[in-house]
Amino acid sequence: MNLLRVLATVSGMTMVSRVTGLIRENLMARIFGASVATDAFFVAFRIPNLLRRLFAEGAFSQAFVPILGEFKSQRSPDETRALVDHVATVLTWALIAVTLVGIVATPAVVWLLAGGLKSDRCSVAQAATVVASQLGSAADGFDLAVMLTRIMFPYIALIGLVAGASAILNTWRQFAVPAFTPVLLNVSFIVCSLFVAPHVDPPVLALAIGVIAGGIAQLAFQIPALMRVGMLPRIGFDLRVALAHPGVRRVLRQMLPATFAVSIAQISLIINTNIASRLACGSVSWITYADRLMEFPTALLGVALATVLLPSLSHANAEGRPDEVSALLDWGMRLSLMLALPCSLALWLLAQPLTATLFHYGKFTALDVIATQHAVTAYGVGLIGLVLVKILAPGFYARQDIKTPVKIGIVVLIATQLMNVVFVPIFAHAGLALAIGIGACVNAAMLLIGLKLRGVYHASPGWLAFALRLAAGLVALGVFLWWTDARFDWIAMRAVPVERIAALAAIVVGGAALYFGVLFAGGMRPRHFRRTAR
Repeated sequence: MNLLRVLATVSGMTMVSRVTGLIRENLMARIFGASVATDAFFVAFRIPNLLRRLFAEGAFSQAFVPILGEFKSQRSPDETRALVDHVATVLTWALIAVTLVGIVATPAVVWLLAGGLKSDRCSVAQAATVVASQLGSAADGFDLAVMLTRIMFPYIALIGLVAGASAILNTWRQFAVPAFTPVLLNVSFIVCSLFVAPHVDPPVLALAIGVIAGGIAQLAFQIPALMRVGMLPRIGFDLRVALAHPGVRRVLRQMLPATFAVSIAQISLIINTNIASRLACGSVSWITYADRLMEFPTALLGVALATVLLPSLSHANAEGRPDEVSALLDWGMRLSLMLALPCSLALWLLAQPLTATLFHYGKFTALDVIATQHAVTAYGVGLIGLVLVKILAPGFYARQDIKTPVKIGIVVLIATQLMNVVFVPIFAHAGLALAIGIGACVNAAMLLIGLKLRGVYHASPGWLAFALRLAAGLVALGVFLWWTDARFDWIAMRAVPVERIAALAAIVVGGAALYFGVLFAGGMRPRHFRRTAR
């Protein structure tokens, strides 16, 4: 299997997802702005998303994929099919139970995540405008968040099953369908923002409807692909039989430390959201819009590479090929650095043009642009760490070692919150983004050191020459972006959006051409990144 070709396929599908995601965010910014209503929605949507990352896509995938890969390569098809059926049975009923409990406990969950929504953070004039245009009959941001959360909580069950299906398909090297699936949620958001919002009260309720419709569409889209590989799970009703399966018990044993590993990042997210909910009105929304910009390169590089690497790393580890494991990690890090560092530089230097061009329309004001810009700049500092964590952590997961990332994560959680104490009073909401970014860099460094100390990873020859070429390309790119950004007043160009879009596109294309041109002149070629795996 040509990993570079597979990565291009996954990244291409992810690109479609992220582009439609930016269209979604653009519409949301234009229609809803950054207000107590959007704060309420983003808090509400964060709750099922948090649980999804915690139990479904996070801990479940990290525990299930290596064991499923082992069964696929070393056991019979019938044994592998039995594992899939029993794991799917346990997953389905667990998700249903979590959903029902979550709906009942929603007020407590919302208070835990964003208790600041109960306070009056907005000016009287802004609050009056928000109530008239967004909240409708909802009493305040907290009540609205509770209502939206209850509507969206079933999304955790839907997306949990989608995560299970994606884990199966990725193990069978069917990467395109899982990578494209998120597009359906974005399309659902777009349709509901345009056609449902004008007909519901409050209008932001349309976004919650879009979440549920998107979850149903995502699950339905994966079913034909599972049938083609002969792995459509058969959900049973007898949990005792499913739980007695030795493979299921192994997955559950791995999920416990995996849950702790993933929960560390989610605990940090809960704390940060709660802090943001107590800052200026709109802070949760500003961070969320900035997060969307940061997630674009993170998904294209980190998530896509992790999706491709984990099955290959698990397969190489199961076959006892440590040199292949090290070579795969080396390939992933070089590719990440080459592509993520210029993106980090662009987020740092082009924060205002990116924010203004994507979001500065309708109810999204110049103040919102500047506030979001600060968070984007802060995220840019730590983008490389966020990407590398997704490359390095699978080096542990493939060996079914989840305890080490847990220990590292605890250290990073403490360090991140200590940084919040320093940064938030100085930079307000942007301080939260800065702490996350620096914390991610610390996380990546500790993961790399752990892999080297355990002999899992050893650097391949040629790193010095590679670093010098990257440095030359980054210096050229930085000078170009700094010089061109100063030529435009991006906020004032709101009156001529076509010119603003054209100017940003020209800068991005020109910067990419310059950067890769310098790398090419320095001797770097596409063949240096070709990689195959069994």
